[in-house]
Amino acid sequence: MNRESFKSRLGFILVSAGCAIGIGNVWRFPYVVGKNGGGLFVLVYLLFLLIMGVPVLTMELAVGRASRKSAVLAYKKLEKPGSKWHIHGWFCLAGCYLLMMYYTTVSGWMLSYFFKFTTGTFEGMTPEAVSGVFGDMLANPIEMGTFMVLTVIAGFIVCSFGLQNGLERISKFMMSALLVLIIVLAVNSVMLPGAIEGVKFYLLPDIGRAQEVGIPTVIAEAMAQAFFTLSLGIAAMEIFGSYMSKNNALPGEAVRICGLDTFVAMMSGMIIFPACFSFGVQPDEGSSLIFKTLPNVFVNMAGGRFWGILFFLFMTFASFSTVIAVFENILSTCIDTFGWDRKRAVLINGAFVLIASLPCVLGYNVWSDLRLIGGRDVLDTEDFIVSNLLLPGGSLVYLLFCTTRFGWGFDNYLKECNDGEGLKMSRKFKPYFQFVLPVLILVILLRGLF
Repeated sequence: MNRESFKSRLGFILVSAGCAIGIGNVWRFPYVVGKNGGGLFVLVYLLFLLIMGVPVLTMELAVGRASRKSAVLAYKKLEKPGSKWHIHGWFCLAGCYLLMMYYTTVSGWMLSYFFKFTTGTFEGMTPEAVSGVFGDMLANPIEMGTFMVLTVIAGFIVCSFGLQNGLERISKFMMSALLVLIIVLAVNSVMLPGAIEGVKFYLLPDIGRAQEVGIPTVIAEAMAQAFFTLSLGIAAMEIFGSYMSKNNALPGEAVRICGLDTFVAMMSGMIIFPACFSFGVQPDEGSSLIFKTLPNVFVNMAGGRFWGILFFLFMTFASFSTVIAVFENILSTCIDTFGWDRKRAVLINGAFVLIASLPCVLGYNVWSDLRLIGGRDVLDTEDFIVSNLLLPGGSLVYLLFCTTRFGWGFDNYLKECNDGEGLKMSRKFKPYFQFVLPVLILVILLRGLF
């Protein structure tokens, strides 16, 4: 069976960036910036994105493109006879399932808030009532479950049309709309009275604010954020490498994907910080920033309902682009590994993801007393396993596979990486890849665990 490929280079870049662009950029990034004192954190984050994110991304893409297969079979094709690297492929599949078991719920929250603003739910509410809407939603398993189910069904319907007619076509539309929305929203935020203080907090490095948090903490958090924003380590990117053409070298493509991903993260900050400072709201309020704080800002803003609709449409697109990209990875792995056709893969995985996503929905209401790893609730437990174990651990496996003689080997990786036109990876980076980068990833892994 011939493997599908992307219709265009733009399609590849937008789909891959869509996978990377998600809740990590538009939900987590602004509050992590706020918590870590603003400008200096952003600077350190950008540095780590360049020296850690781009190299590991080229490795995942190289494994995919060289093998033309999904995770398990990619390792089997490239590993030395008798070695066991392909076991990591099964962890990648498990990681994708686990990620979708809570990501579909959070994506459903975005969709729910988009409908709330569209139907005027927040009109005439007091600030306390606006903040209380989020708690009411979490306490209602029917509402949360409905939006989760809509997200899952819509995602698998898109993927049922195949790579070009489903994922690529929808991602091009959503990513184009997302980029327009984010610019319009950012311009609106910057024009608010008093917004310039928010811009200064966000973009001007201030060593004093960073020292209050602790410089080592700021560096460690920036390192972790740079890493998680690209969804590396669970073959979410590897699969798109397997659909790529050989026309372009991988470092240039990796830089473009990182560039788009960073642009969206940075612009999210340009929406949120000026708005927070304009309305006297603390920008470090954690994950409640999006669902409690910002709706209050919109309610008090001129034309706030319109801006609320646009903002949560943007959030829906950002999260849904990741959902369909990871669904494609799951489907492709099942099609490759078990020999299923796409229709069968969609039906089986659709049913499985729907059932597996229910514990996260119920963890806020029916099972609200349930505490798992380290006293965490269901969503936080699932997120802990993916973000703190599978992403950094998986990235370390890809790194060692591509740079050591026990795996695929540095020469094979470099040849695949530099095949095609554009920016090339220098052989001079070999000592850094073999001795420095593994230590940095290990630091993230250990810090996440302890």
